[in-house]
Amino acid sequence: MRADRPGNDSVTAVLGPTNTGKTHLAVERLCGHSSGMIGFPLRLLAREVYDRVVRIKGASQVALITGEEKIVPKDARWFLCTAESMPLERDVAFVALDEAQLGADPERGHVFTDRLLRARGREETMILGSEALRPMVKALVRDAEIITRPRFSTLSYAGARKISRLPKRSAIVAFSAEEVYAVAEMLRRLRGGAAVVMGALSPRTRNAQVAMFQAGEVDYLVATDAIGMGLNMDVNHVAFASLHKFDGRRQRRLTVAEMAQIAGRAGRHQRDGTFGALSEDGPGAFGPEEVLAIEEHRFPPLDHLYWREGEPDLSSIDDLIASLEMRPEARVLRAAPEATDLAVLKRLASEDWVRDRVRSPAMVARLWAACGLPDFRKTGVDPHARFVGRVFGHLSEGGGHVPHEWFAAEIARLDNVAGDVETLAGRIAAARSWAYIANRADWLADPAHWASRAGAVEERLSDALHASLTQRFVDKRTTVLMRQIGADKGALPVVIGEQGEVSVEDQTIGTLQGFRFAVAPDAKAADKRMLLAAAERRLGPERARRAQALVEAKDDAFTLDGTAIVWGGHEVARLAAGPMLTRPRVVPDRALECLDRQTQDAVRGRLEAWLAARIARHLPGLLAIEAAQRDAGASAPLRAVAAALGEAGGIVPRLGIDAAVDGLDAGARKRLRGAGVIIGALDLFDARLLKPEPARWRRALIAARGVDTKEPPPAGATVLARGEAGAGIGHGFRLLGRQAVRVDLVERIARAAHDGRDGFRPFVPDPALATSMGIAPDTLSRLMAALGFRSLPPQEGRPRWVWRGLARAAAAPPPKRDNAFAALAGLGSGHG
Repeated sequence: MRADRPGNDSVTAVLGPTNTGKTHLAVERLCGHSSGMIGFPLRLLAREVYDRVVRIKGASQVALITGEEKIVPKDARWFLCTAESMPLERDVAFVALDEAQLGADPERGHVFTDRLLRARGREETMILGSEALRPMVKALVRDAEIITRPRFSTLSYAGARKISRLPKRSAIVAFSAEEVYAVAEMLRRLRGGAAVVMGALSPRTRNAQVAMFQAGEVDYLVATDAIGMGLNMDVNHVAFASLHKFDGRRQRRLTVAEMAQIAGRAGRHQRDGTFGALSEDGPGAFGPEEVLAIEEHRFPPLDHLYWREGEPDLSSIDDLIASLEMRPEARVLRAAPEATDLAVLKRLASEDWVRDRVRSPAMVARLWAACGLPDFRKTGVDPHARFVGRVFGHLSEGGGHVPHEWFAAEIARLDNVAGDVETLAGRIAAARSWAYIANRADWLADPAHWASRAGAVEERLSDALHASLTQRFVDKRTTVLMRQIGADKGALPVVIGEQGEVSVEDQTIGTLQGFRFAVAPDAKAADKRMLLAAAERRLGPERARRAQALVEAKDDAFTLDGTAIVWGGHEVARLAAGPMLTRPRVVPDRALECLDRQTQDAVRGRLEAWLAARIARHLPGLLAIEAAQRDAGASAPLRAVAAALGEAGGIVPRLGIDAAVDGLDAGARKRLRGAGVIIGALDLFDARLLKPEPARWRRALIAARGVDTKEPPPAGATVLARGEAGAGIGHGFRLLGRQAVRVDLVERIARAAHDGRDGFRPFVPDPALATSMGIAPDTLSRLMAALGFRSLPPQEGRPRWVWRGLARAAAAPPPKRDNAFAALAGLGSGHG
């Protein structure tokens, strides 16, 4: 009997390739009957068809039943279910089973075979499947009428294409979450992003992802083979990332029928579609025979289906296991491999406490129902058996309910939307377990309340997962760029904001920081090259305008930060070693290389002029010292002393250049004093260099020569502890034992000591000056010794000293180098 002429208990098998409208036909037949039921391979597909039937019949008369979701109005007449959840005890006029060829699947096949054999409508039954199912229908449902539905459009092989060359509206199919994520990440970098669809996603997340694809927000979809099960999407091309999958037991190549099932999602109604692979050769490529079979829809017929007893014996645990392990009688049926529910049942049957509680058929049924709790989290048989055992422990004691405290605590733990894609997906999988429990009417005291709670948590997690997937695998900036310009980055419509933000169609792709374009900080590393190339060609006029503003800027618009010259808050150049300390080279930032040569020269000239003016203002003594060093008419001792001072930056220990200092004549000494140099007892220095701003500039000039000046002393410091920042001659501090004293204060103490002595007779110096400076007695003793005084036994507890009149060089130990800063001067840091 034909499908469009139902009769009493008629069975019709509608077979054919994908894109034949088989599911659409079944929905039409369902709605044409007074009641009905369809079993689907995926809860995503069940939900999709449920929404469609609700629009036709109204929500009050349509039911949705899956493992984790039950919407069953009291007046429901039309039921959309997963195959496992079909309530076969209901008497309905119409029953359909979708994708019945899945009876050949080792993992779930026994469920589809059981429905094919037992699920019947009062008036009409429809079996939907591929043409390969024909011999199975003939052998098992002998009175069934078989109708072949041709494909509405042509499906043709388009060859292998790299991801970067895939056409828009393509779906790329992978066979693991890791592979899906890897392909989606590549598409995000190359094409702006992709929607992601996997069977493990909640319907809410899946629908949100598909909606992005359908609305054109992204042009690519990355999915598992779930899309081969009738999910309706506007796909023109299907590309296989791989042709191998793990089927739960081993890694194997897809059958031609499986390839065709997936490839058939390309094209819609009468619009042609194409399929192909991402690899031209190797195991990821199609063979000629496979291509021909897919294009002509010719596949090896199935020679068996998997079977397990659909109505097992519930007399006892052993009878239940025995009936589930029965061998089928029909020649075309094979015993199903041990499924997770049976494996869990065997684990629990070995527990004494389980057998003690299961002593009636009703309790056997309850145990078997608990074993049917799916392993959504994919933890494996043993961990899942422990979880099921805990659930059954509650179901078999007291009121026979899972404690609401446990349920509430677990739901609260999962109600957390923080985390990455994998974390959120894991929480959703766990939430599905609790949703399944809540949708068992007799497992909770208030199942409706807890089902609502579990559903709300799954919805929140689903929304967060959609947002996380979108954030991770969709780059709206790149999508906009690719739509605007294709491969021509020079045509980019760039807009530069007041704060330097660079945008394309309101999508910020980076900022222009001075002359340097910085990609937006949230851009992935792989995207930066494209964004840089896209923006660079349109930033020339703005950079030229900024260069002109720099050239015309006043001196106070520039600052020195370390060795960096800063303008407008951004580094534009750095100081480097030049011919003299006070004549460093100005090295423009590489970002200025985008300017033409004439503009670069103008910028460099402006920066050099500013630098020379600032050095003249803050370091006039160094300029005078270097002038003396270069003066051919100056005496040799003066040039030698000036060279040492110039090399060290205006502060140098006297030790080591004593001969040159002693050789200075009156004119030379006057010239040094005019340059601000103090010829001290222990050191030569320009006291102005000890002030904060000149000191900062002096450090910058020394650092420009590649010398590590280390951390400077605190501003205004006069005495430092040994080892403290800045405690060295390079910063103008003389080390004396456990303290370092600023060189100008050392000179003050030296003058006070000489002013207080009486020839070569012993004297007691006034310690007040040193004490007021914070100089410790031990430090003062070391300083007096360094100045040429010899200590005598104390008198009345007061130290006494006598002037020895000896040359310091003869009395002092060899110098020590305290750091690289002091090494610049080529001299030691003084007495330690």
